[in-house]
Parts: sequence; C-alpha cells; structure tokens
Amino acid sequence: MIPRYSRPAMTDIWEPENKFRIWFEIEAHACDAQAALGVIPESAAKTVWDKGAWEIDRIDEIERETHHDVIAFLTNLAEHVGDDARFVHQGMTSSDVLDTCLSVQLTQAADLLLADLDGLLAALEKRAREHKDDVCIGRSHGIHAEPTTFGVKLAGHYAEFARCRERLVAARAEIATCAISGAVGTFANIDPSVEVHVAKKMGLSSEPVSTQVIPRDRHAMFFAVLGVVAGAVERLSVEVRHLQRTEVREAEEFFAAGQKGSSAMPHKRNPILTENLTGLARVVRAAVVPAMENIALWHERDISHSSVERMIGPDATVTLDFALVRLTGVVEKLLVYPETMTANMEKLGGLIHSQRVLLALTQAGMSRENSYQAVQRNAMKVWGLPEAEREGAFLSFLQGDEEVSKLISDDDLAESFDLGYHTKHVDTIFTRVFGAA
Repeated sequence: MIPRYSRPAMTDIWEPENKFRIWFEIEAHACDAQAALGVIPESAAKTVWDKGAWEIDRIDEIERETHHDVIAFLTNLAEHVGDDARFVHQGMTSSDVLDTCLSVQLTQAADLLLADLDGLLAALEKRAREHKDDVCIGRSHGIHAEPTTFGVKLAGHYAEFARCRERLVAARAEIATCAISGAVGTFANIDPSVEVHVAKKMGLSSEPVSTQVIPRDRHAMFFAVLGVVAGAVERLSVEVRHLQRTEVREAEEFFAAGQKGSSAMPHKRNPILTENLTGLARVVRAAVVPAMENIALWHERDISHSSVERMIGPDATVTLDFALVRLTGVVEKLLVYPETMTANMEKLGGLIHSQRVLLALTQAGMSRENSYQAVQRNAMKVWGLPEAEREGAFLSFLQGDEEVSKLISDDDLAESFDLGYHTKHVDTIFTRVFGAA
C-alpha cells in the first residue's frame, strides 16, 4: 500500500489494530457460545471480554520466536486474561480465526467500494443529463462513424458501473462467510452452533463445508469482480484521454490554477489523472490471476494462498478505492467543449450520414450491393479532398451522381443529412438507464 494512492478509510481496514480487534471478537464470541453450551464457565467468557487486550509490538515479539501469528496473539491475550485464557480457542484452529477475519475485512472493504461507486454513479448521471443533447461524433476503430451525444456516452459508462455495483453486492454476499469448524472442518472438537453464533455476531453466514479453510472460489469471485470494476475505470479513463488529445479536444481534465503539465514545455495540459487511473487499473487486475490460482489448495488445506492474500487483499482494495474516488473527481470537474464536438463532426464533409443515404437508396429500389457502391464511390471522393474543401462535398457529389439522383431528389438527399435523425431516441436510452424522469 503506497500512501500516494491510499485513503485512510480503506487502509485502516488492513492495519494490524483492526485485524487483531477482529481476531479478539471472533475468539470472545466463540467463548460466549461455548459458555452457553456449558463447555466453558460463563465467568471465563466474561473475563475474556472484560480483560481481553493486546499489544502489537508484543505480538510481533512473540511471533519472532513462535513463527506463528495466531499463537503469538493468543499468548499475548493470555497475558491479560489470566488463568481463564485456557478456555480461549477451544476446539478451534488458526484458519477459523484467519479466514473469518479476512471475510470481515473484505466485507468492510466492499462497503467502502460500494459507497465509492455510489458517488461515481451520481457524478456520471449529473454530467450525462447535463450533456444529454450535446451532439458529438461516435467513433469506431478511432474513426468517425455516426453522431451520438456526449450524454449518451456518459450514460453508457453509468450503466456499466451500475452493473459493477450489482456484481460487487453479489461478491460481498459470497465472501461474507464464517468458518469456526476446527481441524479439517469436521466440528469434531467444537459444536456447529458456535460457528452459527460467531457468524451472526460478525455479520456473516456459515460456510457449509469449510475443509478447515473457507473455499477460495469465493475469494476468486471477489477479486475477479474488483478486476471488472477496474476495467470499467480504465475504459472511461481511456475515453477521456482520447478526447483530450490536441487533435480532438472535445473534453479534458480540469487544469487547476498553478498546475504544471511539463518540466520542459510550459504550454502542456496533460491527462495525468486518467493516465494514472489506467495504471492503477492494471494493479487491481493483477490480483485476479493469483486469486484464481489460490482455489486449488492441497486436500483440506495448505497455506500457499496465505502470502498471496496478505498482499492482494490490501493492495487491490486500497488501489481500487483510491481509483474510484479519483475518477469521480475527474467526472465532476471534466471540461466539455460542445462547439469542438460540432466542428469535429463537420471535418469529413457529411460522410457521417453515409448509412442513411445507403438505406434511402435501398428503400428506393436499388439493391444493397449497388447502393453501397454508389455511396462509397462518392464518399471516397471526399476522403481525397483537402479538409478545407470538404464542407458540403459529400451531398454535392451525391446530388451530381446520376444513378443516385434518379432515385432520390436533391431535397430528400439533403434531408438525409439531418443530425436530429440520429438523436431521436436519446430520451428512450436515458429512460432505460436512469428510469422515467
């Protein structure tokens, strides 16, 4: 976790203090359940809650000798609890504590990420409605295709992040799992009701078959969803980066007073935030493959997953949290230039209306193959003109083409170049995405 790309609310989840607090709560709730069963004295369970404490430095000191983090914690806890500490961890195994704790931490992280997504969705909806009717060119392969609106562009990203939110809700539910089942997960030395009690207290559900560890397909699903969210972050970031290019400049990141774009060139205004987000998305996605590979553990357990999760848990969640908040700021402050969008659409002299002319010819009786050839041969003439001579050229060439003009009048051809034709269903799209106004 690099402070430059971290927010305290998320990093706090992964700090030792939070981890050991969760460990203590797991052990203390288990004591309560054991006391209710008569396995340990009720007074012992109460003592654990009353006297339970720990010191991170002391745990680290003990672990340097024991080479076992859970034993180090329990030893330090016993130093505070006293004789009743012999009743702590009755019938449990280390994975009961470690896996249940990780589930709690990942659900805490998911809750923050869901709040981040809510903020981003609100920003996208606001900007999409603001630019609902600002017509711009849609591009395929980076080349002018047909008109759309900038609002529709943003609505598409909103819909994608809304799907991401739904996936994260499902991933949170899947990872919110508790295992208090003892060695190899058979409950031989601990009653299943203890797990049920701890799960309820920790806001989790019971793992049906824990095999001593919670099966890692759950974790793989969680990190896969984080990877998909990161992909959505990058897709929007790349769009902004392309639109900010000097040759396009239809939108750009906000450039603050006093900000500098280059150490050598004072004129530069670079898309540094969205470039940064592209990089951060790669870091989050890098956690997906190791999480998938963690699924295949040996028999009832091994710890090959442990070192992986100690890294990808904090790194992926902290990075994605930072990225989502940064992207929200980009969207909120994004500078949008509708006039440039209009100017860019006109650079090809009307070629963006080629499909409508093609369809008009087929409706007038020409075969699709011949219609395509007739439109394309006139379009290629426009491509060959200097940009300064393209304005109105496509319509002019079509009106002068005998094969075309004998089927479609000049007025009908001109009507085929109406921008409003392409935006007539924008309200329908917005209703699908955002619901009725």
